[in-house]
Amino acid sequence: MSLKNSSTFFIIILLLISCNSKQKKYADNLVFRYNEHANISSLDPAFAKNQANIWAVNQLFSGLVQLDDSLQVKPDIAKNWTISKDGKTYKFNLRKDVQFHKHFLFGKDSTRFVKAQDFEYSFNRLLDAKVASPGKWVLKNVESFKAENDSTFSIQLKKEFPPFLGLLTMKYCSVVPKEIVEYYGTDFRSHPIGTGPFKFKLWVENTKLVFRKNNSYYEKENDVQLPYLEAVAITFLPDKQSEFLQFIQGNLDLLNSIDPSYKDDILTDNGTLKQKYASTVNIVKGAYLNTEYLGILADENNLVTNSILIRKAINYGFDRKKMIKFLRNGIGTPAINGFIPKGLPSFNNAKGYTYQPEKAKHLIEEYKKVSGNNNPKITITTNSQYVDLCEYIQKELQNIGLETAIDVVPPSTLRQSKANGKLTVFRASWIADYPDAENYLSLFYSKNFAPNGPNYTHFSNSQFDTWYEESFKITNKLKRYNLYQKMDSLVIAKAPVVPLYYDEVIRFTQKNVKGLGINPINLLNLKRVRKK
Repeated sequence: MSLKNSSTFFIIILLLISCNSKQKKYADNLVFRYNEHANISSLDPAFAKNQANIWAVNQLFSGLVQLDDSLQVKPDIAKNWTISKDGKTYKFNLRKDVQFHKHFLFGKDSTRFVKAQDFEYSFNRLLDAKVASPGKWVLKNVESFKAENDSTFSIQLKKEFPPFLGLLTMKYCSVVPKEIVEYYGTDFRSHPIGTGPFKFKLWVENTKLVFRKNNSYYEKENDVQLPYLEAVAITFLPDKQSEFLQFIQGNLDLLNSIDPSYKDDILTDNGTLKQKYASTVNIVKGAYLNTEYLGILADENNLVTNSILIRKAINYGFDRKKMIKFLRNGIGTPAINGFIPKGLPSFNNAKGYTYQPEKAKHLIEEYKKVSGNNNPKITITTNSQYVDLCEYIQKELQNIGLETAIDVVPPSTLRQSKANGKLTVFRASWIADYPDAENYLSLFYSKNFAPNGPNYTHFSNSQFDTWYEESFKITNKLKRYNLYQKMDSLVIAKAPVVPLYYDEVIRFTQKNVKGLGINPINLLNLKRVRKK
């Protein structure tokens, strides 16, 4: 080969490599990649019971209504709705342009439009004992529902429940096509057909899951059809350290939350991004509907924790700000404003418990005088994940004169003992099922005593119960929120719990990811995401 021909051949090779490199980069910019270390058990919305399943299902399915990032209920397949004056009848008017993802079972056109009858079928399926959906409870207050015609779906409640629209935004309430579900049966979990912005392509369980763009999706942004991405690729690395390394190497677009294995490598003590990652990584934080707390059982047989003096001393006796800074790398907000977390419109900005060690000591001394018990003791029960927090509280409480022990048990034991009323002081958290403060206040309603409900502290107060029941009859949001705040203030005054911190959503993304957003329920919405 001549020198001239060799040079030409070399240039052609370089051009081919360059073109392939550009094509790969272009393709990468159309695919959103994240890892799901907790694995995914089902793509059937009837089993969207945890974050791993919910994130995947949210890309494939849609329902009557949806939440925006401010937790406001917005139209989805229902373009509008009306609510009767008594708050019991909901009537939804459906869009007529929503199509299911393509499938050969739909016949000649490989798809069809969603009708009200599809929601009737989907809701009946959710209630079907044979399906055994964990989301059946969402419809427990529903008397009946029906398709009045192809585009009108109505729901009748047993009694008024103002947060009901928020319940309908849960992925359990997604619409599914009868002919596809009945063809696959339980295998619908791995052959999902929905109406969401992405459609199912491939699932190699425990290895990889791929969604492709739904070119018939009905939502638009500024007259541009969504979604912008061509695909979503999900991997299943179980090790969080490996997930972190894949993200740092640029092989993942999103890293959700923070883990002790790498938190000190990526974050400063104040929760800001370390300088070495500033040029390649974006960090965004926001309120998360999760309150971490210590619960205190109302037990007349335990004279220590049954005393409001002791319960208030615990609340005043440790520095929440220092705890967040040094044990959580600044992730979270000290819970000094009540039990309802930041991120909800009814968040109570009233003054709760701040760090006042001298006041806490005085309360302990007062307890000793009143009770005759000169050596009060408590035991905090926790699982291994929160030992560091409990040890910090232990040390602080012993400094104010309250002897404190820690009992570390497996998570399953903690859950069972808490539900059965066997623990006097226990670490717990409450993550909202739906975006309304009623979800948090239900923990203090006397008719919800565990094990038949979420009142694990067995708190009982007649005034609280009256306000709680009254809240269901108030349709005006602001009036209901004001009542919620009164209830929250009453709980804090009686101190059956020790709020520790309001959690935060934290997301790390590559610099080229745009439009991801963040919300207080940490729902992953990819329909408006671009990669540049």
